[in-house]
Amino acid sequence: MAACIDTSRTTEPSQISQRPNRSQPDENHYKFANFCRPTFPDHVSTIPFNKNHTKNIHTRKLVDFSFEEEEEADAFWLKMKEEARLDADQEPILSNYYYSSILSHNSLESALANHLSIKLSNSGLPSSTLFDIFIGVLVEDQRIIKAVREDLKAAKERDPACISYVHCFLNYKGFLACQAHRVAHNLWSQGRKVLALLIQNRASEVFAVDIHPGAKIGSGILFDHATGVVVGETAVIGNNVSILHNVTLGGTGKASGDRHPKIGNGVLIGAGTCILGNIKIGDGAKIGAGSVVLKEVPPRTTAVGNPARLVGGRDNPVKLDKIPSFTMDHTSHISEWSDYVI
Repeated sequence: MAACIDTSRTTEPSQISQRPNRSQPDENHYKFANFCRPTFPDHVSTIPFNKNHTKNIHTRKLVDFSFEEEEEADAFWLKMKEEARLDADQEPILSNYYYSSILSHNSLESALANHLSIKLSNSGLPSSTLFDIFIGVLVEDQRIIKAVREDLKAAKERDPACISYVHCFLNYKGFLACQAHRVAHNLWSQGRKVLALLIQNRASEVFAVDIHPGAKIGSGILFDHATGVVVGETAVIGNNVSILHNVTLGGTGKASGDRHPKIGNGVLIGAGTCILGNIKIGDGAKIGAGSVVLKEVPPRTTAVGNPARLVGGRDNPVKLDKIPSFTMDHTSHISEWSDYVI
């Protein structure tokens, strides 16, 4: 049985409550009644030890969406629930799992907060506490949930192994790690760095994906397989980027400040790639698997090797005519066997 979130569980404001930035009731209070979750058995009070700590919290950001966008969001969630029903019908033994994970929830926000909180909880960090953190961020900043939908679409469209949105939502650790990062980045941007780093650490332990909460990530992101992905603090990843496993967006080890790569829109980064330093990978570029990139890569070009070199040469690189993150084509730069020989 699902139970609606209790917005008055304590008599004092909580640092990790659902509305950490609200000092008094406002016109948006009713929103929280619409987000329900299964009752957690390990619920504990979330009153902070330091009652004055809330003074350091920044004000929240709200984004207004059109009626058409709201309708699209509702239709997307209904589609996911229908997929869950079909899966539960095919595998009745999983019916309780699909009910608690998808079917008992009234929104994508609630289901995602619930799923992440269960995945990232441990004996010292109850799922109820994490749920309060996640739902508060997801409901207050709808830009995140919009990006979540775009990430789900990216997996379904680009990964032939993805059979449904629900399959990605429940089972793709790259997707889940990315959403945990979105929440952590929101908290980091508010100055709640201790909490953001805690979420980063748990996501790294559980999903084997280590994304610093300071990194900026766009929407329509596919972390395919994702194991061993590392993204540094000042890295920026644009929209519609596809990244495979064992990819590092890191520093050179000798710089401070803004020291990590800037990945443009539509970039494809192959497995085992290292991109190091504050360099730019241009829009629509492709980085071949196993490459070590230390210099800027122009838009719509291909870089391969260690150290990476441009296909066609630095002065006349071969230009790509399609967005590589959409095609997921890792071998189009190879035309002859001799091209494969180093």
